[in-house]
Amino acid sequence: MKTIINTKYVKNIFATGLMLFAVTGVVAQEEEEEKKISISGSVDAYYQTNLSASDAKAQSFGSSFANELGFALGMANIIATYEGEKTGVVADVVFGPRGDEAVGGYNLNQLYAYWNVSEGTTLTMGRFNTYLGYEVISPVGNFNYSTSYLFSNGPFSHVGLKADFALSDDFSLMLAIMNVTDTNNNLTGAYSAGAQLGYSGQYLNFYYDGGEALGFEIDYTGGFDLSEDFFLGINAAYADNDGAGFSGVALYPQYATSDDFSIGLRGEYFAVDLDDPAIDNPSVLGLTLTGSYSVDNLTIKPEIRLDSWGSDVEPYFDADGATSKSLSSFLVAAVYSF
Repeated sequence: MKTIINTKYVKNIFATGLMLFAVTGVVAQEEEEEKKISISGSVDAYYQTNLSASDAKAQSFGSSFANELGFALGMANIIATYEGEKTGVVADVVFGPRGDEAVGGYNLNQLYAYWNVSEGTTLTMGRFNTYLGYEVISPVGNFNYSTSYLFSNGPFSHVGLKADFALSDDFSLMLAIMNVTDTNNNLTGAYSAGAQLGYSGQYLNFYYDGGEALGFEIDYTGGFDLSEDFFLGINAAYADNDGAGFSGVALYPQYATSDDFSIGLRGEYFAVDLDDPAIDNPSVLGLTLTGSYSVDNLTIKPEIRLDSWGSDVEPYFDADGATSKSLSSFLVAAVYSF
């Protein structure tokens, strides 16, 4: 018996198969692109009031960011990342007072391309945040909302070329050639050199620009898990620019009382070297107690800060309007990350 094949039916099956193949290819391509392209960022704001003085006098601690009274804005931060098989780019855009103070123009916190030359070597070129110091520009990366003097007096960002080497499971090395610190457009022809040696989460950092801006800085950043819930962070730095500079140390003990709440203290000693034997070098002891409560992507940070200067330095005013060595304040910040 002869079998008769319905060609119209075969054509329909073939067309449907092609359509399913095309849709599958598009979905697979979209899934692949979704894995490569990512958008993240944060938004933060805060309220601050002085405890030892009237809010009528505009005064702040002198470290970077969070220097306004009443309700104030931090910044909006949007980070776009594209990750290829061996190469990628990062565009980190900021808006707001915190971002304006940190980036020095263009609203660009970071903008760089990278190449994973091998499994243990990565080259990065563009603008990237500094490798020195314990704290960072984004409040998402810091436990305390206000920042330290060590962070505020060191570099924020660099423009240049760096090479990261994974020497082993524990050791890492970074070498960099850059414009002088926080300089986007090099109009002087001066450059800086940087290096970082890492071992098991402890980092020794170096920066040198021949006296063009910061001069020379050596910095140690690290931390230790003393228990499952208790962490101790450490930052120490020394900077010198033809006899003037700064030095200091900061400790960051942090204790997690639950999955949602942690409490941490920043204790910092910071000294300024004025290179003037007739003047006592001013120094400050800063104590900052911060709580951190998380609800989904929102983190609430209540914070009490007290800074007290030594020597004859009286940079603040007390509640009676007299000059004072000390200033204390309370703030509560809201930081949302996505």
